[in-house]
Amino acid sequence: MSLAVSLRRALLVLLSGAIFILTVLYWNQGVIKTQAFSEAQLRPHNHRDRYHFSIPVEKSWTYKCENDRCVRSSYRKNAANTKRVSFISCSMTCGDINIWPHPTTKSLISAHTLRFSVEDVQLRMDSPHREVAKQLKVAFDWFVKDLRQIQRLDYAAHTAESAAASAFVSESTARHEPAETPPAASLFSSTFGLHRSGDLDSLQVKLSVHDSSELNFNLDNNESYHLSTTFEHRRLVVHITAHSFFGARHGLSTLQQLIWYDDEDRLLHTYASSLISDVPKFRYRGLMLDTSRHFFSVEAIKRTIAAMGLSKLNRFHWHITDAQSFPYVSRYYPELAEHGAYSESETYSDQDVKEIVEFAKIYGVQVLLELDAPAHAGNGWDWGPKRGLGELSLCINQQPWSFYCGEPPCGQLNPKNNHTYLILQRLYEEFLQLTGPTDIFHLGGDEVNLDCWAQYFNDTDLRGLWCDFMLQSNARLKLANGNVAPRHVVVWSSALTNTKCLPNSQFVVQVWGGSTWQENYDLLDNGYNVIFSHVDAWYLDCGFGSWRATGEAACSPYRTWQNVYKHRPWERLRLDKKRRKQVLGGEACMWTEQVDENQLDNRLWPRAAALAERLWSDPNDDHDFDIVSPEVFRRFSIFRNRLVELGIKAEALFPKYCSQNPGECI
Repeated sequence: MSLAVSLRRALLVLLSGAIFILTVLYWNQGVIKTQAFSEAQLRPHNHRDRYHFSIPVEKSWTYKCENDRCVRSSYRKNAANTKRVSFISCSMTCGDINIWPHPTTKSLISAHTLRFSVEDVQLRMDSPHREVAKQLKVAFDWFVKDLRQIQRLDYAAHTAESAAASAFVSESTARHEPAETPPAASLFSSTFGLHRSGDLDSLQVKLSVHDSSELNFNLDNNESYHLSTTFEHRRLVVHITAHSFFGARHGLSTLQQLIWYDDEDRLLHTYASSLISDVPKFRYRGLMLDTSRHFFSVEAIKRTIAAMGLSKLNRFHWHITDAQSFPYVSRYYPELAEHGAYSESETYSDQDVKEIVEFAKIYGVQVLLELDAPAHAGNGWDWGPKRGLGELSLCINQQPWSFYCGEPPCGQLNPKNNHTYLILQRLYEEFLQLTGPTDIFHLGGDEVNLDCWAQYFNDTDLRGLWCDFMLQSNARLKLANGNVAPRHVVVWSSALTNTKCLPNSQFVVQVWGGSTWQENYDLLDNGYNVIFSHVDAWYLDCGFGSWRATGEAACSPYRTWQNVYKHRPWERLRLDKKRRKQVLGGEACMWTEQVDENQLDNRLWPRAAALAERLWSDPNDDHDFDIVSPEVFRRFSIFRNRLVELGIKAEALFPKYCSQNPGECI
């Protein structure tokens, strides 16, 4: 009898427990674990390798804020029964807000900070646009992934279920879910009176995008955002409001910089109160990478784009082909890569390109593919006669090369072969299909050598021939784009762009020459919109010596991050309001004659981030040329360390002593 009673009691306890668990699961059915790898990302970053570049723990030093700078002193545990203050925690609570690029409109933060773990982070979506909500969910997953790496958790070893422990509640699409659903761990802790380590049970990120359903890039995208926080009852709510997905994505990048890892308590920290309003000064904030002179893996390109997103650069200009190699494997004309790639393994399939494009959108970055033409088209174009298409390109590998091109090998498309234009049309079609609808496209058009063409067309106006080629290419671009002309068609500047044969209502000129050259004024006076990429400031490949025996093989000197940051061409050229409106923005260029994957990170970063603040905030600067304020140095040093935390092998700014002792070396 007593045994039966005991069994009944045991069953009753088990039943009660089951009911309790089912109740918890029911009330948390709106909670979705964040998965930090979306289906669009086929090759996630290798975090195990990247951990070798984390910022080391410095247990022997503590820091104190004095006169808006962190002062280092020796620390011995239990010596005075005081807690060690890490450098990053001091830096983030001492002086001006530590965000790069600096917000343009408003930025207020509290001195009070809160400790939490990435497992406390949740997402709450507020958008009536289903596709926008879906894209923001993916962006949030990658935001959480970065937080895991910042917190130095071994992300790769976790399953999707344990990876982020974050909640996702869509206010617009929810039907029967409660308005606010705490994570299960929070419910258990509140039920049993338990608390997590840290000051928060949850950090809820609320993303609100109501105005725009736009997910396609264009120069009129509204990239503004507003970020505010409220804190009560161990819950911090970060509300990011934006007109579009693109603004909300920038808000996430800012939020990531409002969070840091404290190596003393091994938790993430953030501010109890923050208020930021932000909008960029320039619409086009670009970075160009040449993948013809050296090949770069998909992983290296994605790593570059992730750093662009954190620094709010928004256009990845992919100079994918040149005379040296043709690495893109065309669906229509695979012969181009068969004859032009360095090797079978050094090629980009359409799936590779699509993967990069989708990854870039997660970070608010548009991919612009450039097939430079008519010059810079040699290797890969020599198979025309075998296919009965005639000579598609002329002067291929012709010697002496210095007579017929700027650097070896030579090659220039045949402007009087209709097959050449058909191939270009098909390639443009492929590019547009891969990158999606756009209002901007790059046609190349630079460094045409008229002596090359003169060998074949000596009775022709060669300057007019270039004009005809560019106009025909533009007509083919329109056909490739469904008979719709892109609003902006970009060409590189040259002596030929001042012929005024290209309509200024559509053509944009990317000005790569010197910042004091007359062409700057001439192009603006001729009514062209411009993108500045001045060789004397924003060419990041310069300053590494000569790489060939003859000719000018190097642009010197090295462009320091101060050179990049201080360059304000709209000020240097003394442009009036009308001409300033013709400046769409700027772009840093990385030509890769002397750069391969081994140097890519430290050649680009953090110098490209200096351009990012110039184009986002364009802060006033009264200092002498190449001199930046200690406050800028301090923020830039912190941002460089953030890049290193995320696995970017960014170049050092100064000795580590200087970073540990802000203000002493400047």
